[in-house]
Amino acid sequence: MAKVKLADYVINFYSNLGVDKIFVVYGAANGDLIDAFSRNKKTEYVAVLHEQAGGFAAEGYAKLKGKKIPGVAIATSGPGGMNFVTSAGNCFYDSVPAVFITGQVNSNFMKPDESVRQIGFQEADMSAIFKSVTKYTKLILDPNSIKYELEYSLYLATSGRPGPILLDIPIDVQKTIIEIDDLKGFDPKLENSSKDDIQLIEQQIEKLVTDINKSSRPVFLIGGGVKNADASEDLYEIGDLLKIPMYPTWNALDVVTSDFKYYCGRVGTYGGAGRNFGIQNSDLLISIGSRVSGRITGGNVKTFARAAKKYMIDIDEGTLNKKFQQVPFDENINCDAKKFLKILKNYLIKNNYKTNENKNIWLNKCLDWKKTYDPVKKDFFQNSNSVQPYAFIRRLSEKMSKNDVLVADCGGNIVTCNHAFETKRGQRYFTNNGNSPMGFSFSGAIGAYFANPKRRIVCIIGDGGMNMNIQELQTIKNYNIKIKTIILNNHIYGITKAYQETNFGGKSEACGPRGYTPPDFIKISKAYGVKTMEIKNNSEFDEKIDEFLNSDESIVVDVDCHDHHEYEPRIFGWKTPIEDMYPYIDRKEFKDNMIIDPVEGWEDPIMPKFIKPDEAGDA
Repeated sequence: MAKVKLADYVINFYSNLGVDKIFVVYGAANGDLIDAFSRNKKTEYVAVLHEQAGGFAAEGYAKLKGKKIPGVAIATSGPGGMNFVTSAGNCFYDSVPAVFITGQVNSNFMKPDESVRQIGFQEADMSAIFKSVTKYTKLILDPNSIKYELEYSLYLATSGRPGPILLDIPIDVQKTIIEIDDLKGFDPKLENSSKDDIQLIEQQIEKLVTDINKSSRPVFLIGGGVKNADASEDLYEIGDLLKIPMYPTWNALDVVTSDFKYYCGRVGTYGGAGRNFGIQNSDLLISIGSRVSGRITGGNVKTFARAAKKYMIDIDEGTLNKKFQQVPFDENINCDAKKFLKILKNYLIKNNYKTNENKNIWLNKCLDWKKTYDPVKKDFFQNSNSVQPYAFIRRLSEKMSKNDVLVADCGGNIVTCNHAFETKRGQRYFTNNGNSPMGFSFSGAIGAYFANPKRRIVCIIGDGGMNMNIQELQTIKNYNIKIKTIILNNHIYGITKAYQETNFGGKSEACGPRGYTPPDFIKISKAYGVKTMEIKNNSEFDEKIDEFLNSDESIVVDVDCHDHHEYEPRIFGWKTPIEDMYPYIDRKEFKDNMIIDPVEGWEDPIMPKFIKPDEAGDA
């Protein structure tokens, strides 16, 4: 009978799935797991310098790899594993299949119950710590359960609404020699006892199509669930059949791309092209794969798409529970996005669906709003003392190719990117939106590089975010990782500064210039042995974008944006409806754009300096 060390069995399991890189930080409690790589010919470890960075890299790896291949990261016990918490939260809220493995102290040194805080050195109850940010956690004490636990946890991570799992394996269990033939596995057929009610879904789709026929101003709101379901091509086919305006959430900007003929702009409290006029004037809203959070609706949820009948299609039953919906939806369909779109397509073809002229007029109206209200103005490209970031990002998007990958960070620079970067079909564009930690993109880009080294990887990050995982410059150097890291350096926590200006009378605390200043990123990058470039004003960026994009080396580009920390358009005041965005357009022009009645008070909108505490929102 075949015998193998349990640690080797674990690494071989993920290797056989197609996971060719696993992100690790070494520690005594995971030593046997990492030693197992020396006997595996297909999968290599990537030794990062902080566990959080390893978890972020695993997320970036999974997001680009796709095909239900999870990102995997390994840490030691105690503080090493605890450093995975933010990474697990990222994957939990953004529905990313990921596996976090922690070493644990020898089982005979583990505390017997909660009455004892700790017995073993660096002992910690990982299952308790990670329970709220994973789909499943398991402390493995029985070596013969390893096959079942690996298969079951993988099933959970990659099925339904994907997400992370955590396996905690004590040192003595890692060392155990197991009989492979004696191991019992997991049968997903036994778990998947519930089946989609196809007949019910078909009835709901029939009702939806009836409402589409009745409506004059229908829109689609497309979320990341469409991407998670690998349903982008299905969505494009539906677009051609229905010819309805489509609006992507921030998680779907590489699904409904800027060159897609039914793309009509961006939505939410930071809006973008179109200033939310399409969504807000609609009479039928069809949301697929989005929970429709407050970042989309604004704080005054009753004003969101207020004249529209609302459909929500989502795989997550909890999201469809009207008690938990920020905006109660009229119709909720529990279905995977891909399956829903296929059933809808078949229904439309079978019934020879034809659109009408009124809907073409509506589509053209939404396209006109997108064109008229572009956040990137012509005068942004004029030369100035520092780089105008919206102009820079727009030019970068024009120069990047259809096979490129852009990994954006969190905070102010993601608003800039989502306003100014125009995606192309075939590109990948992602950040972490649900947890949204500063510093994600640098490590996430490292993971994306290892998922597909043949694609050009561009990382956008702010000066604040770069400080969070700057140590991974050494990982870049160690592995010759050829990513382009662009620091939008405005010498401040820009989004926080904007929030303070709105809510605290212009006072600035702990975000710059008081309490925060950035380091010299050029000197630091050079100290790590990484190539650098500086861009100091608009007149330089055309030529230098070409230079760094075409470089065959890793490069850090410091883009001086010190004169700019504006993120416009955006709503001022949490009670403001999302169609009335700052800077405010002429009141007559605003009224002329409203097909439905404006909200009371539209003639005199809230100005920043007059905002009241109960009207304040989040950043």
